[in-house]
Amino acid sequence: MKLLSSKVNSGALNFALLLQRVVFGALIMMHGWPKLVNFASKAQTFSDPLGIGRTPSLILVIFAEFFCGALVLMGLLTRLATVPLIILFCVIVFMIHGNDPVMQKEAAVMFLGMWVSILCTGPGRYSLDAAIGK
Repeated sequence: MKLLSSKVNSGALNFALLLQRVVFGALIMMHGWPKLVNFASKAQTFSDPLGIGRTPSLILVIFAEFFCGALVLMGLLTRLATVPLIILFCVIVFMIHGNDPVMQKEAAVMFLGMWVSILCTGPGRYSLDAAIGK
């Protein structure tokens, strides 16, 4: 019975890596898309937790959420693309929601854990990185 097996199945592992990349890449892109298409209105009210200005903060968030999310989804430059996402979610967890109860930052903690996981494991066999030999 496979449910009780402790053996690693490389096909299942690579499918799981594909699934986590596609699901979390798509989810984070859905957070970045409204910021991208409503850039002008968002820039006036966007949070500035690092003190670099509202517009630069929004640009960095859009870059991480939409563009790095797309790279992760496709499995292209995957490990490199997770770095801005990890930084973004560290800011969200420790600065923006730093004093909030754990339940209010639960989703951000899960995203942070997933980006770190993808950084550690890489994209898997079913990725553009694997196809081009990176």
